[in-house]
Amino acid sequence: MKDPASSIGPKISGLLRQIYPELDGDILTSKVIDAFWPDGTERRKRGRVRGNSLWSQKDALLITYGNSIIDGAHKPLDLLSDFLATYLDGTLNAVHILPFFPYTSDDGFAVSDFRAVNPQLGDWADINRIADRFTLMSDLVLNHVSSQGNWFNAYRQGQAPYDKFFFEASPEDDLRDVVRPRTTPLLREVETSNGTRHVWCTFSHDQVDLDFRNPEVLIEFLRIIRLHVDNGVQIIRLDAVAFLWKEIGSPSIHLPQTHAVIKLMRLLCDFAAEKVILLTETNVPKAENLSYFGDGDEAHAIYNFPLPPLILHAMMSGNAEYLRRWQRGMPPAPMGCAYLNFTASHDGIGMRPAEGLLPEGEKQQVIDTVKQIGGLVSMRTMPDGSESPYELNTTFYDAMSQTFAGADAHHHARFVCSQTIVMSLEGIPAFYIHAMLAAPNDHKGVAHRGMNRAINRHRWNYPDLRDLLSDPATPQARALSDLSERLKIRKRQPAFHPNATQFTVNMGDERVFGVWRQSLDRGQSIFALHNVSDAAVTISVAALNLIEDQHWVDLLGGAVIDTAASQITVAPYQCMWITNHH
Repeated sequence: MKDPASSIGPKISGLLRQIYPELDGDILTSKVIDAFWPDGTERRKRGRVRGNSLWSQKDALLITYGNSIIDGAHKPLDLLSDFLATYLDGTLNAVHILPFFPYTSDDGFAVSDFRAVNPQLGDWADINRIADRFTLMSDLVLNHVSSQGNWFNAYRQGQAPYDKFFFEASPEDDLRDVVRPRTTPLLREVETSNGTRHVWCTFSHDQVDLDFRNPEVLIEFLRIIRLHVDNGVQIIRLDAVAFLWKEIGSPSIHLPQTHAVIKLMRLLCDFAAEKVILLTETNVPKAENLSYFGDGDEAHAIYNFPLPPLILHAMMSGNAEYLRRWQRGMPPAPMGCAYLNFTASHDGIGMRPAEGLLPEGEKQQVIDTVKQIGGLVSMRTMPDGSESPYELNTTFYDAMSQTFAGADAHHHARFVCSQTIVMSLEGIPAFYIHAMLAAPNDHKGVAHRGMNRAINRHRWNYPDLRDLLSDPATPQARALSDLSERLKIRKRQPAFHPNATQFTVNMGDERVFGVWRQSLDRGQSIFALHNVSDAAVTISVAALNLIEDQHWVDLLGGAVIDTAASQITVAPYQCMWITNHH
């Protein structure tokens, strides 16, 4: 057993006292160190100094399932590796492979074995090959496990230590305030060797919540993080982490112990010899989401969850007022932290993050328009028993097919504009594979699988996809080409470093969303302008405050900007990256 009285030991002990005040801190500290650094594992003598060196403007991430590309003959992970090397090498340098473990439901998020790769996808060697070429993100599904996995089967049979791994409650308990993202009953009745029990299921009855009041649960997940890191994972995504700690009679979301657990994991990652970045997945309103930065001592990165609904609204309405108002009020990420920016993911477009940011009437117009283009709406149960829209289910490419006014000829340009906004903002940009490939809504998938989210989880037949990408006229080839071109330009601009200064520019016209970025060394400025409307907009050059006697060029269109001119015209859905350093 390693000596816990190292430089990290007292810090671990202090956090463990916050989580488990009634337990022996020294014994727990030793267990934590042994779990994260088993014999022979190297660790830093001092924690990583907070700074901006964990990422750069060269970082951009693809989100994909391990089997988003199939052909019926090869391992899907081999196909994904080939797709990345053939089509995205030099464009994106990171990939989030959604849960690649054996599972029983929820497309991987009901994990039955945390230590194995789903054999239908491939094996650890396939994961290692991808990690050798790309920064790899994996999911730590730490709130719950499959009801059909070994852990829960052992619980039902009363086998230690799993007999104390799951959160139990009673139907008589006061659970009215519990925050849920689903409409299914919270408790599931199960028969165990110790009699009838009711287990807590935040998401579904096949996803049974773990009981982190038992420190052995935490210790086991630290061992699992070590397994990921040893297999080349550099970014750990803490799935549904906001629900981790439960207390009867409380909302059971964002509890202090949850934040303390994240602080503990961050501390361990900062002392790891390897680069390990923690990303929290908390699809909640702005202030709650920002809380997972802590004081710069929790998540290294958080999802910028308000972005998808706000960009969707801006593009559909032709008005960026609410997007600009929100962005103007966003704080820069703390030192050593970053935002992860995106519009589309494997889940739907969350509507909870739009609470307080979009008026109800504007939200309803977005919902109605998504329905008109064939999208779906998923609901959640409120404390009073009513239901509220939780997320919109659609591909982002199809969502861009029309505005509040209806369909028009600007579908593709509107889509590219929406993704360019993601590239322009402070933070690390991430792109779902089905956005980059302009996937249409998969209604057959919904019918076949009986799940709204299947609409945006198409599985491409690789030969068919290659044919589509070989024809420059297809939406798939156009989307991949246009986004790749802009990402290659972006990675060369120091003003797009994830922590480069950002200021939201008031263009005097709500149809143009503008931000000013300045590199960390102050050598480069970029004015990023995005016309979210179907009309040409004329803006004042004076509004940009361009420094005279410098050569200003639009990186996207190539036009030279005359600082002596009075106006610039931005075409419908045109984006401009106006810079003095190129």
